[in-house]
Amino acid sequence: MQSKISFECPPEILIGLHFDAEQFAFYAKYETAVSLFKEGKISSGMASKWLEIPRVQFLMKAFSDGAELLDNNTDDLRRETSIL
Repeated sequence: MQSKISFECPPEILIGLHFDAEQFAFYAKYETAVSLFKEGKISSGMASKWLEIPRVQFLMKAFSDGAELLDNNTDDLRRETSIL
C-alpha cells in the first residue's frame, strides 16, 4: 500500500532554490530518506527503493552528506561479525 503525503510550499522557496514542484518534492523526499537512514530508522535498501535509485548511488550520496555505515559500537560489531 502506498501513501501520498502533500504539504504546502511558498513559491518564494521554489524560486529561491530554482526548483519546480517536482524537483522540490524529490529533494524533500531525498533529505528525509538520508535523515531516516542516518538515524538508523530505515535501511539503505529501503531508502534507495523509495527514491527509485540504485542502492550504491544512495549510499555514495548519503556518505558524502555525513552518514556513517556503523556507529562503531558493540551492537554493530556483534551484528557485523555474526555474518562471518
